[in-house]
Amino acid sequence: MRKLAIGLGIVAFIGAMTWWMIGSDWRRLITNLPTDAEVLFWTNGQREAGFRMMDRVPLLIKSREIPGSGNVRPLGDGAELQLPIDVDAHMQEQQYASLVVVQDGAIRLERYGLGFKDDGRWTSFSVAKSLTSTLVGIAVKDGDIESLDDPVSKYIPGLENSAYDDVTVEQLLTMSSGVAWDETYTDPNSDVAKFNLHVAEDGGSNLVSYMAMLPRAHPAGEVWNYSTGETNLIGVLVSEATGRTLSEYLSEKIWKPYGMQQDASWLLNDDGTEISGCCIQAATRDFARFGQFILDGAEINGERLVPDDWLERATTKRIGYGEPGLGYGYQWWTYDTGAFAADGIFGQGIYIDPSRNLVIATNSNWRTALGDVDREHAKREELYQIVAAAIDAETPN
Repeated sequence: MRKLAIGLGIVAFIGAMTWWMIGSDWRRLITNLPTDAEVLFWTNGQREAGFRMMDRVPLLIKSREIPGSGNVRPLGDGAELQLPIDVDAHMQEQQYASLVVVQDGAIRLERYGLGFKDDGRWTSFSVAKSLTSTLVGIAVKDGDIESLDDPVSKYIPGLENSAYDDVTVEQLLTMSSGVAWDETYTDPNSDVAKFNLHVAEDGGSNLVSYMAMLPRAHPAGEVWNYSTGETNLIGVLVSEATGRTLSEYLSEKIWKPYGMQQDASWLLNDDGTEISGCCIQAATRDFARFGQFILDGAEINGERLVPDDWLERATTKRIGYGEPGLGYGYQWWTYDTGAFAADGIFGQGIYIDPSRNLVIATNSNWRTALGDVDREHAKREELYQIVAAAIDAETPN
């Protein structure tokens, strides 16, 4: 009995040591383990654990690495920005994992919550849309995409004879294809909930097969309708045009040469292509660096990677969606003030204000996808304005 007790004690000790050594992120994930990849319907605990680990559980969903740079672009140390609110209390209330404020290329404010750290990787959700659209601009500059007026089916033959046959690349970028799509996150029967579950009968692209089945709802170019499926088509288009995976293209063109601090990853569809409307895992500082890259005119070492008029077109209102002062560009949300933003469900964001040389990157676990409980989305918009006002207050009259 004594030997049995000693043996059980050793096993318990080894188990306890292993539990401690795997780290807090893995412990959090194991105790809140999602049973499927349907993140829209995860519990709050599963989201908080999973959003920092979505590329670490390949049994649920696979990913592809986006190699970073061995020559990290420094973000300077600026004087800490003084805000008239309790930042830590605000972050706790809004379930922020991180907040990074960069002005004039220097970090003015940096905070972390939910046990997340500066070397962790949090998922982007639809913030990835703005990165994907930037890759379109690079492919246009490189000549791989000839014109935004080209029909989408020129690059994705599987869309021929579908509602997308007369939709242009630009209409796809502005989500004005006129093709029916339901983006209701709380409805398991919506398109955004179902399209990743579709299996093509011919063994081709599951995404292209699903999108080709959708009916037309409006004439192309007239009505804005938010569609993650269409951004995923943009990703397919870029890959077909360039002959590269999106991860390879992003790494080659931006992630490595601009000097991101660490590798990122991009979640994959079942057919092995990147989910281009969603789900890049990266450090919050690197999301801020991407914002700075855009603020720098999409230039690296004096070379502009996109056409000269691209950013003006991409980041200003190309089509409205019924909200005064707001609009939509090329996968960027626009403000009539001249600011623009990448925005992802559950509180992911990159806000860029060229007039103040300002970038704000946030990662969060809001209680709902759209942040419509306790005004989470509205309070983040208010935070952007609080930061802008604090910067203005520093400027001498």
